[in-house]
Amino acid sequence: MSRRTIKGGALAKSLWTIVLLIIVGGVAYGAYDYNRFTSAPLHVAAPGESIDIARGTGFRNIVTDLQQRGVSDANGLYWRLLAEQMRVAGKLHAGEYAIDAGMTPRQLLANMAAGKVLQRNFTIVDGWTFAELRQALVHADKLRHDSVGLDDATVMQKIGAAGEAPEGCFLPETYAYVKGDSDLDILKRAHGAMSKMLDALWPLRDKDLPLATPYDALILASIVEKETGRADERPRIAGVFVRRLESHMMLQTDPSVIYGMGAQYTGNIHKSDLTTDTPYNTYTRAGLPPTPIALPGKPALEAALHPAAGNDLYFVARGDGGHIFASTLEAHNRNVDCYQRKHCQ
Repeated sequence: MSRRTIKGGALAKSLWTIVLLIIVGGVAYGAYDYNRFTSAPLHVAAPGESIDIARGTGFRNIVTDLQQRGVSDANGLYWRLLAEQMRVAGKLHAGEYAIDAGMTPRQLLANMAAGKVLQRNFTIVDGWTFAELRQALVHADKLRHDSVGLDDATVMQKIGAAGEAPEGCFLPETYAYVKGDSDLDILKRAHGAMSKMLDALWPLRDKDLPLATPYDALILASIVEKETGRADERPRIAGVFVRRLESHMMLQTDPSVIYGMGAQYTGNIHKSDLTTDTPYNTYTRAGLPPTPIALPGKPALEAALHPAAGNDLYFVARGDGGHIFASTLEAHNRNVDCYQRKHCQ
């Protein structure tokens, strides 16, 4: 065998060795890079990032969307391999999915396969009126606004509560929803939650309250809700109104008068407003107003059903968020002079 032949064979063997090393190295790098891809966080430009998958969207289009938005710079093969490895290829659900900081491709595909769609929250605030609730729903993100343009009576009919007055009948709480849900869905849930709350609390009420029905309790709770935001005062204020009802005294609560004034109220209540009769003027009409004047929360409901005992029949705002109470008109007038007219003696 010639020396040239030996050298040629050695060269070929060396070339094959180099090619094999390149292949092995390429496979090793590919495996490393793939594993890095599966566990590395996706690129989240800002909080609240999400991806919306329409029904019927193919896997390739999903990956393309992620790439075009800069969420992922990995090639489609990596995404396909991961989906096959997780056995979720062809099993991704339509919907909107959150892309949170630190989320990996594996976690995102797992959420899509489980249908773990992005949930948003809408909070009904204690003391809102129904009008304020409807206005807030208009601004809720990713919510279908099916109630826009409908009057209150039609809204109540749509949620299965035809004929009911809406004020006060929706429980202040935080409600989760997903993209595509309707504002009517939230209203129906909040209405049901208030009904359930009243059904649970009414049988536990104090005995001999001057409240004939759960709806009476709802009305009184709405007044308590508007009179004070202090937890320590709610039962005491409820006690004042309960004793006034028992004594057949006028409730004389300004928030009810203001509610009855509607758009005529511009931020100040005048003496003439207290003498102008409306169904909600508790200075001119005895007893509870005809409907609640706001949406009371659970604490206000509990205060109305479990008012504090005592002799107080009057209270006046101190100007610091709290109130000063009195059991006689003479003492109350002194408190009004001191805290409202600033004529303290």
